[in-house]
Amino acid sequence: MTTTIHTTWDRNSILVGGDWIPVTDCTQVHDPATESVIGRSASAGADHVDAAVSAARSAGTAWGARAPGDRADILDDLCTHLRARRQLLVDTTVAEVGAPVTVAEEAHIDLGIEILTSYARLARDLPFRERLGRTLLLRRPAGVVACITPWNYPFYQLAAKVGAALAAGCTTVVKPAELTPLSTYLFADAALDAGVPPGVLNLVPGSGRTVGAALAAHPGVDVVSFTGSTAVGRGVAHAAAESLKRACLELGGKSASVVLGDAPLPAAVTATVDAAMLNSGQTCSAWTRLLVPRTRYEEAVELAAVHARTLRVGDPRDRATQLGPVISAAQRRSIAEAVDAAVAGGARLAAGGSGVPAGLETGHYLRPTVLADVGPHDPIVRNEIFGPVLVVLPHDGDEDAIRLANDSDYGLGGAVWSADPERALGVAARMDTGQVDINGAPFNPEAPFGGWKSSGLGRELGRFGVEEFTELTAVQR
Repeated sequence: MTTTIHTTWDRNSILVGGDWIPVTDCTQVHDPATESVIGRSASAGADHVDAAVSAARSAGTAWGARAPGDRADILDDLCTHLRARRQLLVDTTVAEVGAPVTVAEEAHIDLGIEILTSYARLARDLPFRERLGRTLLLRRPAGVVACITPWNYPFYQLAAKVGAALAAGCTTVVKPAELTPLSTYLFADAALDAGVPPGVLNLVPGSGRTVGAALAAHPGVDVVSFTGSTAVGRGVAHAAAESLKRACLELGGKSASVVLGDAPLPAAVTATVDAAMLNSGQTCSAWTRLLVPRTRYEEAVELAAVHARTLRVGDPRDRATQLGPVISAAQRRSIAEAVDAAVAGGARLAAGGSGVPAGLETGHYLRPTVLADVGPHDPIVRNEIFGPVLVVLPHDGDEDAIRLANDSDYGLGGAVWSADPERALGVAARMDTGQVDINGAPFNPEAPFGGWKSSGLGRELGRFGVEEFTELTAVQR
C-alpha cells in the first residue's frame, strides 16, 4: 500500500479531475487556541467551480455504472488510508478547530471513519433494484453533489456527505469552511491513494459568497448538501430552487433535554451539561435547553452549575482538557454578548459568564456557562448561541414539558429522561424534532440525522443518507 501523507498545512491547490492545480489566491488558517497562523488554503473562484463541476459530470456516468460492491471496495480502501493518517487528522483537527484532543479523536475522526465504513456496508446491502408488485424499482445516482461542509465538525461532516454520495454512485464537488479546510485536504489525499477515480471527488476551497454560492446555483450540480447556519441555509435553498435542484440542509438547533418527574436528576443534569458543552458548545444538536420539574428546579440549577465549574477549559492538546477555545474572536464575541444581554435582562448567572477564563488570555476561550430564571421568549432561549451555554427552564409536568420543548423555531435533537422507558417514549414521540435520545442512549451512526422546521430539510447517515442522493425510476413490465 502506497500512502502519500502531507505533514504540512500549507496547501495552495485545488483538486479537479484527479489533478492538484495551484491557484494564486490563498487564505490563512488560524489556530483558535494560540491565534497564530498555522497554514493556508487555496481560495478558488467561480471559474474553478465550473471546472470542478465539469470534471464531476464527466466522471459521473462511469462511476454511477460501477457495481455497488466495487464502490464499496473503494470506500473500504479510503477508510484504510484515512486510518493510516489518523494521528495527522487528529492533530490537524485540534489545530484548526481547537477541539480537545480526546474530542478530536472520538467525535471527529474515529466517528467519521466509522460512518464511512457504514456507507461501504450500505453500498453492498442497499437494494438499488427491488420489486414492487409488477414494478421494478430502480434507485439511481442523482448526479453531481455539491458538499458544503461546516467549520465545527469538518471531517465528520465531510465523511457523512461524501461517503453517502459515493455509495449512491454520485460524484462530488467539496467546499470546506474557510476556517477549517485542512483536514479536507488530507481526506482528498487519502481518496487519491485509495483509487477514487479522477473527477469523482473534487475539492474547491474558498469563500461561501463565491464558491458556495456558485455551487448552489450551478446548473451542472444536481444536489446541494449543506451544513451550516439557518440563515445561510435559506440562501442555499433559494439558489438551488432556481434550477429545481434538491437541497439537503442540516442547519441550526436549540435542542431540549426534558427531565421528567421520576428521572434520576443528577445523572440527567450531568449528562445534559456535558452534551451542551461538547466541542465547546459548537454542536448543532447540542442540548442547550434543560427542562426540569419546577419542584426540583433549584436543585437542577445547582447540579448544573457545580458540574459546569468542574469542566476543565484550556489547551486542546492537553488530554485533561474538556473544553478548548471557540473557533474565532468573532464567535467568542457573539457568545459573550448573548450571555451579557441575558444577564442584563434579568437572567441569573449560575456558572461561567462572558469573562475570559483565568490564565487563558490568548486564544478564544470561554467559561462553561449556566443560566437560570430566564423567560421562554428570551433571545438566549430562542436563538442558537453556538457556544458553551446552557439554559435551565422549569416545567409543570409532562404536557407542559412537551409544550416547552416544541416551543422553538428549531427541531434537530433532544433528550428525554425518565425511570419509566414507556413514559419517556411517549414524550419523545410527541417532540417535534429529528432525533431524540432516551436516558442517554448512545449515538447510532446509521440512524437518520436531520431536523424539523428551521433545522433543515432531508436526512444524513445510514440508508436514509444514501437515499438522499438517489432518484427513483419505476419500470412497469
